[in-house]
Amino acid sequence: MTSAAAPRPLEGRTALVTGAGRGLGRAAAEALAEAGAEVWLLARTEADLAAVAAGIRDAGGRASALGCDVTDATALKRAFAGLPTLDIMVNNAGTNIPEPFVDVSEDHLDRLLSLNVRAAFLAAQAAAKKMLEAPDRVARGGAIVNMSSQMGHVGAAGRTVYCLSKHAIEGLTKAMAVELAPQGIRVNSVAPTFVETPMTAPMFQRKEFSDWVHARIPLGRLGQPQDVATAIVFLCSPASSMITGTSLLVDGGWTAQ
Repeated sequence: MTSAAAPRPLEGRTALVTGAGRGLGRAAAEALAEAGAEVWLLARTEADLAAVAAGIRDAGGRASALGCDVTDATALKRAFAGLPTLDIMVNNAGTNIPEPFVDVSEDHLDRLLSLNVRAAFLAAQAAAKKMLEAPDRVARGGAIVNMSSQMGHVGAAGRTVYCLSKHAIEGLTKAMAVELAPQGIRVNSVAPTFVETPMTAPMFQRKEFSDWVHARIPLGRLGQPQDVATAIVFLCSPASSMITGTSLLVDGGWTAQ
């Protein structure tokens, strides 16, 4: 018996993912493409983007690469303005520099706020402007997903600036959702726990840190990129058409304690 074709809830939609060259951004881009969306991949490292785009196309999806540093406001705005259309945006680019609060330098503070807050704000703004160009936007709808973290809901030692930046993203998400709802654009955040990615891999080589994290996740395991990607697809799909201004915690129960 031939199995039924997998559902493609995002067929006919155009999506853009920032930080799409690796980690959570790559997983999100691949999942959106599998769900039927045409995906634009945006990041600094063009070689990474080319590899992701090629993999998506080899799997039968549609993907194009956009080399761009999201902290370059002029280049970022130009990249979004040049898109033919846009229905979905995953605001994923970000980083962390874990260190004690009293040791945080102004340089590290500025670097994290520049990428995690300022660039995220400008990327979301550029995405909304592009979406609003569609004359049928209210009927067609749109979705913006901001990449937050469980650290946008709680605090943690050694992560003061990161927590600051992700709490800012949660506030931005709510305000955007209220303002853009009349135009048919839904805005939500995804808030993962610690996920196994190239960025976190070195941290989990330290047994003490790995044990500390695992002990605080009731489900007893780290998140995987696919756990976050499926949540993103849900928030971008018609299945979540009544959901806006909320944060979907993909944290294994971390914040429930």
